[in-house]
Amino acid sequence: MVSDKIILDHGSGGRSSQELIEKLFLPRFGNSLLNELNDSAVFELGGAKLAFTTDSFVVDPIFFPGGDIGSLAICGTVNDLSMRGARPSYLSVGFIIEEGFLIKELEQILFSMEKVAFEADIQIVTGDTKVVPKGAADKIFINTSGIGLVPANIDIAGQNARPGDAVLISGTIADHGITILSAREGLFLDSPLKSDASPLNHLVQKMLNTGSEIHVFRDPTRGGLATTLNEIAIQSQVAIDIYEEAIPINESVLAASEILGLDPLYMANEGKLIAIVPQSQAEAVLAAMRETPYGRQAALIGQVKEQNPGKVVMHTTIGGKRIIDMLTGEQLPRIC
Repeated sequence: MVSDKIILDHGSGGRSSQELIEKLFLPRFGNSLLNELNDSAVFELGGAKLAFTTDSFVVDPIFFPGGDIGSLAICGTVNDLSMRGARPSYLSVGFIIEEGFLIKELEQILFSMEKVAFEADIQIVTGDTKVVPKGAADKIFINTSGIGLVPANIDIAGQNARPGDAVLISGTIADHGITILSAREGLFLDSPLKSDASPLNHLVQKMLNTGSEIHVFRDPTRGGLATTLNEIAIQSQVAIDIYEEAIPINESVLAASEILGLDPLYMANEGKLIAIVPQSQAEAVLAAMRETPYGRQAALIGQVKEQNPGKVVMHTTIGGKRIIDMLTGEQLPRIC
């Protein structure tokens, strides 16, 4: 390990996070399911094919334009199940609440969770609540775990990208990351910035209903589009080329990124997915995506190649090329 202590960079979702997992966790807990490092573990139990996932949410601030820590928690877990082609069914929810937290704010968070769970058609069936002394936590932390059914004919995973595949994204990037930073620092108060936090299971189902052979789904959360594509390239041992001019981004997000000196490729998204599909089926999948509320701005942004496996290359708008590496360093802590 580069550091002898845990630092914020270890939670960024980038290279340091990967190092922590590979050097500390996998040697002790590693098995055939965990070692895949996918959004959810998929396994058979009692004749059923299931996806199972867990996540913790520590976002700061806990309320932000477009959502709050509660809606984010439901969306994040629903989406991790959906990225394996599962139909999310049941959730557990655990709360760690700081002494003195306002009941009215807890009620607001619970209302958001109820609303998103209803939209995603998923039930919260078990949970736990702990209260810690003031100063032992920052307001409220939420852990969620989820389980869903995976159709028998579905095999969607980060290691399944193939040379010749098309790379799709369901909409604009960096909305969540820039919104959180703006809310945290009180910036761009008159701008239309808004988190994209959304449950994607109905979008995923619409895509699966096309009958297309979808190889990979991933939601580019911590570390953003760039880090997620690198993870896929490494898992699948392929190269990925993307085209800067094809990547959708809201003008307000682009402007804020330029002012702050941040690269939107590395900013978190909480309501977008990457899909990698055979080139011949890309248009059918895109058409289906664009028929849904969370896929209207879907775009084809790149392709999978065989040469230079494990690398992501961006073709820039000025005609050049540059290597897109994993996130290195702590770009934006407490993002989800």
